[in-house]
Amino acid sequence: MPPGINPPDGADTERRDDAAAADERYNDAFVEDPQAAPDGRPDPFDALVLAALDSLPEAFRERLGSVAIVVEDEPTRDQLASVGAYGLLGLYTGVPRTAYGADHAMVTSKITIFRGTHLRLFRDPDSLARGVAETVRHEVAHHFGISDARLDELARGRDRPGR
Repeated sequence: MPPGINPPDGADTERRDDAAAADERYNDAFVEDPQAAPDGRPDPFDALVLAALDSLPEAFRERLGSVAIVVEDEPTRDQLASVGAYGLLGLYTGVPRTAYGADHAMVTSKITIFRGTHLRLFRDPDSLARGVAETVRHEVAHHFGISDARLDELARGRDRPGR
């Protein structure tokens, strides 16, 4: 929650319960990956992010080389406050490629995808995969200078009958 706003009574407990249930669904949804992490546990969420990146057109993928793409469990209070949100699926920080001098900017561009928010929102493996892919595309669009308002406009146009 943004600084100064307290969650309703029981909200933290409710959030922890939701997170535990989401973790259980997440673990049940995937079989063990033969290329598991060093601790032996697979990370299928990372695989979903990689699959989403791989599905992007090559012209976009080849321009992401300088972008750090990371998965974090939850957004911080500062990250939530920076966008005025109570929940966050992903976050782009940096200088969009459309900004003058972006190629020489001293700020590293970063896309963060938040695992916990996705797991609570998308309750089955198919919707989780679609949600992660949509979030990755959304944050990559910000890297290329497309605003939330323009993304909303494009989505409305895509959802119109006859399209």
